[in-house]
Amino acid sequence: MKKEFSTLGTFEFPADVQIIKGRLESEGIPVFLRDETTINSDPSISSAIGGVKLQVYTVDRERAQLIFDEIRNYATDKAGNLIICPNCKATKSEIYYSRSTIFYKLFPFFEPKKYRCMHCNFITRPST
Repeated sequence: MKKEFSTLGTFEFPADVQIIKGRLESEGIPVFLRDETTINSDPSISSAIGGVKLQVYTVDRERAQLIFDEIRNYATDKAGNLIICPNCKATKSEIYYSRSTIFYKLFPFFEPKKYRCMHCNFITRPST
């Protein structure tokens, strides 16, 4: 029987995902961390390969998403305040990199930081 995976989120470092992984596994949801070993061997390439991907079986996606949303951290500004989406005013945004040009694919650390609203998918740059 073929099982398909669904990615719940990505994390810059393997340590960032361990609490969520433990919580999902304690609820009986199998968790897979794609690219964890690669990033453990060389953390400086994390942004180049897109970080550690937290994956679950697609059949467990809905239940895992509810648990993940309970304990995840959302993006904050320099003062520690949650980023507010200018489109829908939600406070659930995550850092987003589009890697849209060959330059940013080769040198991802030069791409300006943006945020993607988890409610309406609106992408914005941080205010300075």
